[in-house]
Formats: sequence, structure tokens, C-alpha cells
Amino acid sequence: MNAAAAETVPLRAKIAVMGALLGAFMAVLNIQVTNTSLPDIQGGIGTGLDNGGWISTAYLIGEIIVIPLSGWLAGVFSLKRYLIANAVLFLFFSAACGLTSNFPEMVALRALQGFSGGVLIPLALVCVLTLLPPHARPLGFSMFALTATFAPAIGPSIGGWITDAYGWRYIFYLNLVPGAIMLPALMWGLSPAPMHLDRLWKGDWVGVFTMAIGLGCLQTVLEEGNKDDWFSSGFITKLSVISAVALVWFLVQELRPGNETPLVNLRLFARWNFGFSSIANFMLGFVLYSAVYLIPLYLAVAHGYSAAQSGAVMAWIGLPQLLIIPCMPFLMKRVDPRRLLSLGFLLFFVSLLWNLNLGPNDSGPQLLIPNLIRAVGQAMVFPPITMIATAGIAAQDAGSASALFNMLRNLGGAIGVAVVETFVTNREKFHSFIINQHVSLLQPATRQTIAAMQHYFEAHGMSDPAAARHQAIILLGETLRQQANYFAYGDAFGLLAIGMLVALLASFFIRRPSGPAAPGGH
Repeated sequence: MNAAAAETVPLRAKIAVMGALLGAFMAVLNIQVTNTSLPDIQGGIGTGLDNGGWISTAYLIGEIIVIPLSGWLAGVFSLKRYLIANAVLFLFFSAACGLTSNFPEMVALRALQGFSGGVLIPLALVCVLTLLPPHARPLGFSMFALTATFAPAIGPSIGGWITDAYGWRYIFYLNLVPGAIMLPALMWGLSPAPMHLDRLWKGDWVGVFTMAIGLGCLQTVLEEGNKDDWFSSGFITKLSVISAVALVWFLVQELRPGNETPLVNLRLFARWNFGFSSIANFMLGFVLYSAVYLIPLYLAVAHGYSAAQSGAVMAWIGLPQLLIIPCMPFLMKRVDPRRLLSLGFLLFFVSLLWNLNLGPNDSGPQLLIPNLIRAVGQAMVFPPITMIATAGIAAQDAGSASALFNMLRNLGGAIGVAVVETFVTNREKFHSFIINQHVSLLQPATRQTIAAMQHYFEAHGMSDPAAARHQAIILLGETLRQQANYFAYGDAFGLLAIGMLVALLASFFIRRPSGPAAPGGH
């Protein structure tokens, strides 16, 4: 096909895809922006630290439940009606969250915000797959990558800046600004289509309920498990059993031979490239969202960084992607996307290894080089993996492919954050135990260290020798605890490096795509 014969992209399709991608960007950004401001939100609505986690958990539960439903419901109500309706609801609930004044209202509104915002993520990819011709999809995949990798990286910076400058309520009002662009773009760009309400009555309702219960309980377990000490809590144990039973039931229901209208087409995993791309995508979510969680936490605990200071460090993962991702369509047309994908995973892997040996001198400036390497790796990963996973998938399966692809990445992120949170806690205890075995008041080196610290405090105004010695012992304990923290966070980056190695190995099994991404039409 020569350039003259190449299929052109209608202006309305371009505008619709732009609006859909903007919506997905807002939905993903809203997670990290809110997490950064949780202490301020908790104070503003008068709730404690234990309850405050539900402000994020409620959003994530709503999001992870609705993502698998989105393809089916878009077919029932039409892509235009369903996408625009949820965009309006997302903006409405965003503004309502900014106006709330108590904890129960906030949790309920955040759940509804996640339920409507979660629709925007998979349907943005559906728009890329169904509205753009094959030659234009690499650019669409690259722009979609900004929602998946750039938004989480830049979220802490935006959240910290807005909260410090204007207050936490404005992180919710922020959505109204791009929303004023998104809604007209969707209303003008998307073509109307008839509803198929008969599909609603013939739908796989067993699959809907088992999936919703299973994923909702699983997300709650992952978010609250570490705080409640996992299976020592009866609440976590019961939810885990319910989740396991519901999800097994869901799998049996979806793969049952007599089920002619499954909620999602799980048989897509039997496709070689989609299967291995899904493994790599799950591990990408595991590592990506865990790193976004881990770095600000490390900076806060080990170096006393504020949310705004941590956001400035994280910005160096996000901002370079604005320069690299627009170049990816050019590269994907000239370089085997499998090679780009593997190289991106390799760079991400190297950036994680860089952070293995953390110490008191490793704060924000020392994270600059690994963060820049990670930025390049992330930018190189997402457009190729999306193109490879969706290559050759039929139009009728575009909704299922998008739902599964996005759900796995989000589920990987939820599992990753829960694993890393618990891992850091346990490794800190382990290293504290090892270090304390070698530090005893009976050892001359320990007594000399305490004596030197005591002398320091006495020389700086503490006249009581007993009080100075007591303060020296406290400082020594704090120093040992900090050293254990450095080891624990270094181990956590090592764990993420192993996860990225799994993704890299999965990429080696991917075959050259045999066809274009899902054909147009919806």
C-alpha cells in the first residue's frame, strides 16, 4: 500500500480518541494524586490513619470491578452513550468528593468515582483499536502509554503541589478542567450507535456477580491485609475465602462450554502473544505501581521528605517520557517491537538493581540516574506491549482484550503494592534482629560509641550525664533502626528487579505479530 492509498484518519475519530485518552489519563492520575494528599484529606474530614486508607481502597475497588464490565456494557448501551455517561458521572463525583465533609460520604463518593472512572481506562484503548486504522494505532498506543506510565509517575508531583498551594479539595476539582475538553471531544467525535438492550437481559449475570464479589474482596484484602496482619485477622481470612470461591466460580462460568455470552472472552489467553504479553503486562503493573509506592515511602521514612519533595523526585520518572513516548511510533515502524519491549524491560531492570545498596547518602539526588533510566525503560515498554497484545484480535473481541489487559495491569499493581508493603515490614524486622545481635552494651565498641555520643550531648548543653547517656542510647537505637530500613528498602528494590526479570523473560517468548492490531469498526 502506498502513501496515497493509505487509509486516512477522520478528524472526528482523532478528536474522539483524544477525548477518550484524556479521560483515561485523568482516571489513572486520580489514584496517585489522592494518595499523596491522604494525610491532609484525613485531617480535613476528621478521620484517623486506620480509616483513611479506605479513601484510596474504595476508589480502587470500584475501578477494578468495572473494568471487566466495560466492554460488555459498551456493547449494550453503545460506546458513545456509555463512555459519555461515565465521563459525566466521573466529573460529578470528583466535584462531590471535593465538597464532602465526613468520612462515610467520602468513602461512598470515592467508590462511585472509581466505578465511573474505571470505565474510562479500558474504553480509551477500545477507541484506539476500533476508531483508528492499523497504520495510526502505534501513535494511539503511545498516547495510551501516557495514561498507564506517565500518569502514575507525575501524580505525586501534582498532588503535592496542589495540596500545598491550594488545599486538598482542589485535587478533586482539578478533574473539571480537562473534563471541559474531554466531554465536547467525546460528544462530537463519537458516532451514535443503536443500543442493544436485549444483551442486558441475556447477559452473563452469574459472571458479573462472581467477578464483582471476587475482585472486590480481593482488592480489599490486598489494601487492608498488611495493616490487619493478614490471616491473623478474621475479617481478612473470610474475605480471602469469599474471593477465592467467587473467582474460581467466575472462571468456571466463563469457560463453561454452554456459556454463549461470556462476560469476557478468557480464551484470548490461549493466543500465544496475548498470553505472554499478559504475563509481562501483569508483572509490569506489579513493578511499576510498587515502585511508585516504594520510592516516596523510602524518601519519607529514611530522609524525611515531604509529599512535595518526593513528588519532585518522582517527576524525573515522568517528565522524560513526554519526550520519549512521542518517538515510539516512529521506532515501532522501523524496529521489531519485541526488541523495543525487551530493551525497555532490561532498562527498567537495571534501574531497580541500581537501588539495591541504599544508605544514608542515597536521597533524592542519588536517585536521579536510576529514575532517568526507569523513565526510558517505561516509555519503551508500554506502546510495544499494547500493540503486540492486540495484534490480530477481531473487532468483537476488542472490548474483552482491553478489559483483560487493563485489569491485569491494575491487579498486578494491587498485588505488588501489598507484597512490597509486607515485604518491607518483614525485612526491616529481620535486619533489625541481625544488627541488634551484633550490638550489645557489653561490647567495647558499643560502649565507646555511646560514650562519644554522650560527650557530644554534654558538649552541646546537656549538663546531666545520665540524661546525656540516655539520649545517646536512644540515638544509637534510632541509627540502628534506620540502617535496618536502608537494608529493607534495598531488598524491596531487589524483589522488584526479580519481578521485572520475569517480565523480560516472558517477552523473549513473544512471536513476531502476524497481523495488525484489532481492525476498525465497533
